[in-house]
Amino acid sequence: MTTCDFCGRQAPDESEDAAATLTWTTSVENGRRRTYCDTCSREHLRAMEGKLDSEFW
Repeated sequence: MTTCDFCGRQAPDESEDAAATLTWTTSVENGRRRTYCDTCSREHLRAMEGKLDSEFW
């Protein structure tokens, strides 16, 4: 089961609905993979962009 690392929301198992996490985002922070639901991704987009190096723009 996939869980949002920000709010704790859980998506159904991929075997049940593969599209459920299609709009979720992932990142690697300090070598650890983090997953964020679509709601948290939209609400915190500016903070995520602010962490990117300017070479990615």
